[in-house]
Amino acid sequence: MSTLYERCQKVMSGVSGRATKLGVVDSDGAYLYTEDGRKVLDFASGVAVNNIGAKNEEVVDAIKAELDHMIHVGHNVVYYKSYVELAEKLVEKTGGDTKVYFSNSGAEANEGAIKLAKYYTKRPGIIAFKNSFHGRTIGCISITGSNSAYRKYYEPLIPGIYWADYCDAYHHPEGLESENGKLKCLAQFDEIFEKLIAPEMVAAIIVEPVQGEGGYIVPDKRFLEGLRQICDKHGILLIFDEIQTGIGRTGELYAYQTFGVKPDILTSAKALGGGIPLSAVIAKKEIMDAWPAGAHGGTFGGNPLACAAGLKTLEIIERDHLLDNCKKQGAYFIDKLHGLQKKYSCIGDVRGLGLMDAIEIVKEDGTPDPEKTAKIKELALEKDLLLLTCGSDHNVVRFIAPINVTAKEIDKCVEIIDSTLGSFN
Repeated sequence: MSTLYERCQKVMSGVSGRATKLGVVDSDGAYLYTEDGRKVLDFASGVAVNNIGAKNEEVVDAIKAELDHMIHVGHNVVYYKSYVELAEKLVEKTGGDTKVYFSNSGAEANEGAIKLAKYYTKRPGIIAFKNSFHGRTIGCISITGSNSAYRKYYEPLIPGIYWADYCDAYHHPEGLESENGKLKCLAQFDEIFEKLIAPEMVAAIIVEPVQGEGGYIVPDKRFLEGLRQICDKHGILLIFDEIQTGIGRTGELYAYQTFGVKPDILTSAKALGGGIPLSAVIAKKEIMDAWPAGAHGGTFGGNPLACAAGLKTLEIIERDHLLDNCKKQGAYFIDKLHGLQKKYSCIGDVRGLGLMDAIEIVKEDGTPDPEKTAKIKELALEKDLLLLTCGSDHNVVRFIAPINVTAKEIDKCVEIIDSTLGSFN
């Protein structure tokens, strides 16, 4: 009998590629169950969607309960309870001085954030970062700098995008050196404003508070603080793309709270809907209030089922103290990964924040080793551990455990990685 992978190849476009050939028939917590009877530890979490595990029964029950009332009624037609309550909860959790707009995906949210920034400031320019990832729509690939394949054959893209270097202590430690009292990775903005675009023409700087697809790069806090100061000085809006970092991934609900640097606009998706497609643009009230009806829109944003799932997800995170668990288990995980780094020279760097963790795989001369990285992922899956890779050089193994992960599950992951790396010797 044909596998799900084999059947899919006959009917689906090749553009919908997969990280594995795994066929899955069920899920529970941190585990997936395959069509051939395997139980696989899932440290991909649906690419940071299943933050409280797959098929959480309470979330399932919340979705079922909402089904008794409505599936879709249209957020641009009527008001409904789960929609309003989730917006109220997000405003509460982001300081009480914000408002919310719901969409379906991270790319939609980032498109909305860029539109909002341009509409509010009446300025054309956007500054984005090399090695960033913001989505695959035309607007989002215009501000994505992690892989030319995302942009290939789609030129021309939207104009007015300017590029800056991200704060990356492992690959560019010189960026943390001081230049005229500024970090070098912040001093670059003086040159950007002098030679490329005047600051009064910049609508927004959009940044991932931790770079995701670019390699799980955790910046120095001073970098984000400096971006805030630059934006305040020049009337530029600061946008945090929290698609992957949000909903507890870094140990707080949003990474801006982890760093103590609040943006003007943040985007949230992935884990927000508890597994149902849902995203949000969350911005300061005065900015949102300047965005009139008709300036943006969409049909399915804030779907009742997604909002119900999102509410239950936030309830579980708060009730079960999962942010504390994320910090505790994240520190435990990083310590275990450092232990592996001492044992295996191919681990060039260990980095992470909360349960957004990674190891960078390098050759003996310190250059990226994408071939070994891919092999690690492949061999780990053979041992029933599902992982994903990332990085602009495709040499980073990332670990996206659910934020309710246990130390026992982390130990199992580390044991498999240890065994896998040991097989190369």
